[in-house]
Amino acid sequence: MPEPTSQPPFGGQEDAGAKALGVTGVEPVPEGARSLWSDAWHDLRRNPIFVVSALLILFLVLISLWPSLIASRSPVHCQLGRSLEGPSAGHWFGFDTQGCDVYTRTVYGARASIAVGVCATLGVALVGAVVGSLAGFYGGFWDTLLSRLTDVFFGIPMVLGAIVFLSMITLRGIWPVVLVIAALGWPQIARIARGAVITAKQNDYVQAARALGASNTRMLLRHIMPNAIAPVIVMATIMLGTFIALEATLSYLGVGLRPPTVSWGVDISAASDGMQFRNAPHILLYPAAALSITVLAFIMLGDAVRDALDPRLR
Repeated sequence: MPEPTSQPPFGGQEDAGAKALGVTGVEPVPEGARSLWSDAWHDLRRNPIFVVSALLILFLVLISLWPSLIASRSPVHCQLGRSLEGPSAGHWFGFDTQGCDVYTRTVYGARASIAVGVCATLGVALVGAVVGSLAGFYGGFWDTLLSRLTDVFFGIPMVLGAIVFLSMITLRGIWPVVLVIAALGWPQIARIARGAVITAKQNDYVQAARALGASNTRMLLRHIMPNAIAPVIVMATIMLGTFIALEATLSYLGVGLRPPTVSWGVDISAASDGMQFRNAPHILLYPAAALSITVLAFIMLGDAVRDALDPRLR
């Protein structure tokens, strides 16, 4: 009787193409599974809205860090004799009321405005994510307590609350504005984080980690937060542009940043006189245009990130 032919072990069969070429022992390499973040980056790279807004934001960040790259003059060097002069060669945006170069002040104004927006957003995201995560993870009494605390802060109008608090603070500069915005702006992030954590903790891998004896801290930090942080990032990105506009509003009202700090809100406030605007509209148009473009860029970036990270929009 013929002896049975020995079969190679499972998964070790030779590839047909390799056998035809005379090569043996070649196994097919399985394609690796992509994560949510790799899928999102794959989509973002092909989204023109993301590319344009990211490049614009990168440019704004660069000039806020190194404004001297495109502006050689000092923003506080003023010549009263050239007050309200229009654009000319070497002074593309003209001069403001004090005879300061509008182009230079517009470039340097990006530093304070973007710094307030970024720092306030980081504070809001941190406080909101911590409060929302604890409320969603522990539930019960802690959920009720933290949710009612969130409702209390939701009831405070942000602009009105910021005006009241900043009017009582004698310290001036960027940090009081950042702290007030962070103290009043976190409830929306907290609600989003709470819902995301409640959804994530019901997944099977979290239950398996609990059955294996994982501590609450490990489950929250290693298993739940990485899968619940996406909506927080999306909302924080959109809110960043809103906070830059809020800083300009507070500075316009006289309770935010004040001279000698250079910011778009300060310049818009100084140019708000109707007679000056009719005689020299450039003193208002350029800082206002820079503010609008920056806010629009961050909102477009947030929309693109939301579309990439939300599986329901795929």
